[in-house]
Amino acid sequence: MLNAPKKIVILGNAGSGKSTLARVLGKELGYPVIHLDKLFWGPNWTKKDKNNFRSAVREEISQSSWICEGNYHKQTFDIRLPLADLIIWLNTHRLQCVRRVATRSLLNKPREDLPSGCAERIDGAFIDFIRYVWKFDQEVRPLIENERQIYGPTVPVLDLNSEKHVSKFIDDVRCGFFQTGSVSN
Repeated sequence: MLNAPKKIVILGNAGSGKSTLARVLGKELGYPVIHLDKLFWGPNWTKKDKNNFRSAVREEISQSSWICEGNYHKQTFDIRLPLADLIIWLNTHRLQCVRRVATRSLLNKPREDLPSGCAERIDGAFIDFIRYVWKFDQEVRPLIENERQIYGPTVPVLDLNSEKHVSKFIDDVRCGFFQTGSVSN
């Protein structure tokens, strides 16, 4: 595809659609998809050692093209963003994110973006996670944006602000057109 970026980072709240968009773009562009959750978590939601996690990320992003979805700004922005050609921000409304997180936890289907042994469940940690999702734009996004400005200030950012914008973007990619900036209408 003419002018398609080779290394794409997808950011957004939990439940915003990062994994889904990464899979679709990976298929359309023929790029490998890197799910950071799969590299970060071990069985039963155990966190991997920070150095092992960073090494795994480094290995994955050593490829000539990739789509890397997930935030992990404190752990990986310094190694991912300087290599990125494009950052896609999914600005999905928090009600939609909460709905998606709750639905996937209730259904508890295996997900290819998580390692085996990480079943979604509704427990005390789930309630904390819902609070995190609800407060993401006020509390977490400013931290991510600050780190983005440090490690990738010149990387173009594409803001996708609704499901309609995501669909239009995917249609454009399928037609061989790749744009950066905010998508509107």
